[in-house]
Amino acid sequence: MPEDFSTAINGITISLHQGDITRENTEAIVNAANSSLMGGGGVDGAIHRAAGPALLEECKQIKAIQGPCSPGNAVITSGGRLEAQYVIHTVGPIWRGGVTNENQILSNAYKNSLQLAVENQITSIAFPSISTGAYGYPLDEAAAVAMATVKDFIIQIDQGAELKQVRFVLFDAFTYQAYREALVKL
Repeated sequence: MPEDFSTAINGITISLHQGDITRENTEAIVNAANSSLMGGGGVDGAIHRAAGPALLEECKQIKAIQGPCSPGNAVITSGGRLEAQYVIHTVGPIWRGGVTNENQILSNAYKNSLQLAVENQITSIAFPSISTGAYGYPLDEAAAVAMATVKDFIIQIDQGAELKQVRFVLFDAFTYQAYREALVKL
């Protein structure tokens, strides 16, 4: 397993870790959800299984109030049985060759998740690689969008914000390496 890698921008640490996001002890983890918020495959299913039935119940309540979560948007719930206190659910784009504004939707998924973290005084947040599994987004391009979006958000963040750590928890060495290369290019 590769060693963790990190850098700091404006006093906020951006770090990379290869592992299982459901075991992170950051204050919030991000779920690469589908629009239904009802769980699914990949990281979404793993987070729902690890968090337990309370997470699904909160997602059902959110969906009943506001309907499905559209791509690029994000909502927040408790963490259920996870070590993380919160789960921020965001929906990334389905890759359609890059012609349907996928990069902006993916950027919005990261930005809106970070904004929810700031609004809820969250100090640390962990992201998976959004949209690169079943949604088919090319890994290198997704990593570049993720890193650029996080960097831009941190540069513009209010200095009074509580956020101190943005962590990427990447499931395998191949994904970790793509994100490491994107972070080094910043």
